[in-house]
Amino acid sequence: MNSAIIAFFGILAVSLASAQTQDRVVALLRDDRVDQGDGNFNYAFAADNGLEMEVVGAPGAEGAVGMRGFYVLPLESGGVARVEFVADAAGFQPSSDILPTPHPLPEHVYELLEIAEEFRRQGVQFDNQGRRLN
Repeated sequence: MNSAIIAFFGILAVSLASAQTQDRVVALLRDDRVDQGDGNFNYAFAADNGLEMEVVGAPGAEGAVGMRGFYVLPLESGGVARVEFVADAAGFQPSSDILPTPHPLPEHVYELLEIAEEFRRQGVQFDNQGRRLN
């Protein structure tokens, strides 16, 4: 399983690199891989085109593998984007300034949340149709 994950990310990196550098060979500046055979692994690579990735993985619940790491991608503007992530039983959870974020909530939503919290403090309950039970 770990080898398949490592192979997948390796192929992904090579395909991204080839898509960005169609006419030149990309040199690997770093290629470190350790698979301890018990589900624990880590790998890291960096290429001269700005691609970089580091991942640490360990066995999780029910045979799943949990991973934590980051990848760096060059941007067309000349800068780089760093995406940190956790991948575990809760799914893939990326974090980065380049990822879209939801719009701020309108002011009336905050007022409704305060009203709902006041109802909770008073012990007011509603059914799933929104009808008050007490």
